[in-house]
Amino acid sequence: MTLTLSHGGDTIFTSTVPSTEVLVGTKDGVVRIKKDQQDGNWHIADQRLTDKHIHAVIIEPVSGTIFAGATEDSLYASEDNGHTWELRDKGLTHHDIYSLASAQVDGGTRLFLGTQPAHLYYSDDLGLNWSEFEQFRSVDMSEWTFPAPPHIAHTKHINFHPGDTNTLFISVEVGGLVKSTDGGNTFKLVPGMDTDVHRTAINPLNPDRIYITGGDGTYVTSDGGDSWEHWTTTEHEIGGYPDFLLIHPKNPNVVFVAAAEKGPGSWREHRYAGSRISKSTDGGLNWTALRNGLPDRLTTAFEAMILEDWGESFSIFGATATGEIWATEDGGEHWSEIITGMSPVSKGGHYEMLMPA
Repeated sequence: MTLTLSHGGDTIFTSTVPSTEVLVGTKDGVVRIKKDQQDGNWHIADQRLTDKHIHAVIIEPVSGTIFAGATEDSLYASEDNGHTWELRDKGLTHHDIYSLASAQVDGGTRLFLGTQPAHLYYSDDLGLNWSEFEQFRSVDMSEWTFPAPPHIAHTKHINFHPGDTNTLFISVEVGGLVKSTDGGNTFKLVPGMDTDVHRTAINPLNPDRIYITGGDGTYVTSDGGDSWEHWTTTEHEIGGYPDFLLIHPKNPNVVFVAAAEKGPGSWREHRYAGSRISKSTDGGLNWTALRNGLPDRLTTAFEAMILEDWGESFSIFGATATGEIWATEDGGEHWSEIITGMSPVSKGGHYEMLMPA
């Protein structure tokens, strides 16, 4: 099985054996890394779309088609496992792509695509034609902005109710959480949290329990979003700027979060993000910072993270803004730096703040 690792793509995978190939969305295209079956080491195998800054990579599971969304560019598709690519953007009116997702909706495959400015599109023919969810922008957009120039919000993350893919959760940075319960015919802003929303993670066995990461920490709901609790703040030990939060698909009490010590506004001066990965075994009530191969805090930031459950245990891969990949194949007990010197994995210009001067 081939995995994808990117800032705006899928995060949870299920297989029967540990995968040995990962397609990584980087500042300089889609990088393929492979694990050598003899010595167990990972290496960079090839790199495509090298003139594109790739924010999101997904593999549509029914057709096997791979999609790569590029910032300030457009959408590309591959039907030969990422060796050749073609443009698929007919109908898109915005081409600065931040997020991609796919789901089975009403018996067919639907692709979803988010952009900067914050728009939301869908395709029912594997990206050959795209249409916009026009009602997405009917919500109150008065607080849709972004701290850095040009101060334009983007559609950072797309998620679905695990039992009903007509229920959508769209994270707008900065703008809030936008929800639809009718497949995108109508949308509403979800109240109860800060507007700097990064992404949602939904308990697969209890979908009323939803986690949010954002610019002021994490939030959790146990009633499907009717009420929210501000669980961790900017001063919490996991880090004040959480982004990726992964729930184990079979044991949702096991949760991992990657968080920088502070937000990107502080990174440039010291070229330091202070990122760490923490683990909870009680659904997020208590957290332990992971070491055993991981530094206590990385100078750089984790800009992509995925979990692959393969039965006996599970793997996690985390990619950084300075071109490293850290991984564990024993459920987070031990970690190693499996790739160095790769192109940065970065949302926008985060890598510019953290690469050595």
